[in-house]
Amino acid sequence: MLLAIQDLRVTYTVQGRPPFVAVDGVSFSVRAGESFGIVGESGCGKTSLAKAVMGIHPPSGGAVRFEGEDITRMTAAQFKAYRRAVQMVFQDATGSLNPRMTVRQTLEEALRVHRMRPPHQIGARVLELLDRVGLPQDTLDAYSCEISGGQCQRVSLARCLALEPRLIIADEPVSALDVSVQARILNLIRALQKDLNLAVILISHDLAVVRNICDRVAVMYGGTFVEEGSAATVMEHPRHDYTRTLLAAVPDVTRALKGRAVGCEKEERR
Repeated sequence: MLLAIQDLRVTYTVQGRPPFVAVDGVSFSVRAGESFGIVGESGCGKTSLAKAVMGIHPPSGGAVRFEGEDITRMTAAQFKAYRRAVQMVFQDATGSLNPRMTVRQTLEEALRVHRMRPPHQIGARVLELLDRVGLPQDTLDAYSCEISGGQCQRVSLARCLALEPRLIIADEPVSALDVSVQARILNLIRALQKDLNLAVILISHDLAVVRNICDRVAVMYGGTFVEEGSAATVMEHPRHDYTRTLLAAVPDVTRALKGRAVGCEKEERR
């Protein structure tokens, strides 16, 4: 098993207030090359869960194990290797990039800091990464404010790939993008997963996104998972009332899912 989460709890404390439990006893696992979706409304704990898995916010209970090793008990060297193996794509693609660095500098920095390539090979590797995510070379010397949101998200993906990860956590990767761009980014994520045998944890409130990308889905509510199963089973035969509520919030979920799938197919043929 690549990633195993066991009874994970994340608690925030504010002086003068009782502790707030954002994630309450969540357990799941992800195999190599698998896509796992986490869906739920804003504030249900999805991002807190992602930050705990990344090691950004330490869990207050439970365990996060990567290939059997608890990340909270790793040495500094082990944790650095873990942070290379597990990368994150953020919702705000533009905000996740340094506005003072060009695309070239952003990718070169990742390669240089983690010593992913000898100095004389860095330039060639940057071009490979750009081609992998479908960006033209004329974006190399552009700043994040000079390219579109979709292109910024491609740069973010290229920065992740620079470290040759085993797992990518995508936190609402298309919700801030135009609808016309969303299918292209989703297709890119799906293609990268297939070509590189990447595991992907996709966090979203969009049922159509999760249904068309993920092998398995968990529905999160109030800091815990209320339902988990294959994407088709959860979406087509929901067992929990909250899952039914999410589905009912979409005017015509069947049409939405088919429409998103058709959109993806059209983009793939281009």
